[in-house]
Amino acid sequence: MASISTLGVGSGLDLSTILDNLTTAEKASLKPITTQQSAYTAKLSAYGTLSSALTAFQTANTALNSADLFSATTATSTSSAFSATTSGNTVAGKYSISVTQLAQAQTLTSGIQTSNTTALGSSDASRTLSIKLADGTSKDITLTSDQTSLTGMRDAINGAGAGVSASIIKVADGEYRLSLTASKTGEANAVSSVTVTGDDTLQGIVGFDATKSDADNPLDLSVKAQDAELTVNNVAITSSTNTISDALEGITLNLSDVTSGNQSLTITQDTSKASTAISNFVDAYNNLLDQFNALTKYTAVDTGSDAQDSSNGALLGDSTLRSIQTQIKSLLTNNTSSSAYKTLAQIGVTSDPTTGELTLDADKLKTELTKDPTGIKEMIVGDGKTTGITTKLATNLTSWLSSTGSIQSAKDGVSKTLNTLTEQYNSTNTRINNLIARYKAQFTQLDVTMNSLNSTSDYLTQQFENMTSSSSK
Repeated sequence: MASISTLGVGSGLDLSTILDNLTTAEKASLKPITTQQSAYTAKLSAYGTLSSALTAFQTANTALNSADLFSATTATSTSSAFSATTSGNTVAGKYSISVTQLAQAQTLTSGIQTSNTTALGSSDASRTLSIKLADGTSKDITLTSDQTSLTGMRDAINGAGAGVSASIIKVADGEYRLSLTASKTGEANAVSSVTVTGDDTLQGIVGFDATKSDADNPLDLSVKAQDAELTVNNVAITSSTNTISDALEGITLNLSDVTSGNQSLTITQDTSKASTAISNFVDAYNNLLDQFNALTKYTAVDTGSDAQDSSNGALLGDSTLRSIQTQIKSLLTNNTSSSAYKTLAQIGVTSDPTTGELTLDADKLKTELTKDPTGIKEMIVGDGKTTGITTKLATNLTSWLSSTGSIQSAKDGVSKTLNTLTEQYNSTNTRINNLIARYKAQFTQLDVTMNSLNSTSDYLTQQFENMTSSSSK
């Protein structure tokens, strides 16, 4: 009996089409599962978008959550010889400053040598090069015979952390000098002595003693160490550096030149830093609100539930997002503030009653910051621990975005549901595939049986025809 390779050939029935229709009907039961998978996958992605939006808002909130913003000052100098920076506790005022001398680092220079690579010390000597600074610190550097060239000593000194930096100056062809410069400016950081023990030859090249005259020292004093000298409101000040942070409270002076007589340094209140931070906060809040609206968008349509789902935000009706949004809105006021300021509207930040977006009146904000920056700080920052708009927001944002926060919990729930749906899909798909396989086997058997019956029928018909033909003769 011939095998049946195509369904329906033996039976004469369109079994292939019937099987396809059965497959399509059974596979339809997978669609609700895939629809749910798509929805939950979109929801998982939406939680990621929510986290990113909250993180961006957190950055702006952190920048505003600084008490120093509301006591910020700016420094203006009448001379390019000095500038100043201020800290959060600087008091506005005016100072008379005269700079008569800048701090500088000491530099020692050796005599001319014909080579920078030729060893200069005694070949059979064991030597130690000792560098001592005016503040009493010292460093001993052991040198091999190969390290007594200018290059060798330079590298050994630079690697020792001796409070000086060494370099080689090429004066002309065949003329080299070793230069030692103190790492820090000021008299206390100058080199007081350079001594080579165990090698008199090298001592005669790089020896130095600050108590001796220039004529008695192999190393020349090229640049003398000196402290900065200045007066502030006619009070004399000396400093080992040109950056002076401890003379005036909250003010760091940066000296770059001497002045011609007294010059003025004026410290004034600076509202621009707080204004910028508040403006950025408003923008960040509005951007966050836009994300909330996009994630919870609702659009009424008449073309069926599928179209309705695809046009809506992935977190429409989501309790996690709704809770966060409600809490943030409630934290934009500080009714417990000890100052006269309780709401952002008092400083020019108002909320649109329809959209909820914040609007900033820059002129009103500047006026209020100029009038009472401390009161505004009390409302916005509070004590920086438990009170204040930005302080409370910071606590909540940290909690929401943490690995154990509400967003992560919601994501974990969605992931668990997706895993369940995947198992359900695989189980249902396996059941359908097994059922279709049984249908196909049954249809194939039907084809074989029908083909066999048809063959028998054809045979019997032929036999009857033959018998009838013989009887008629």
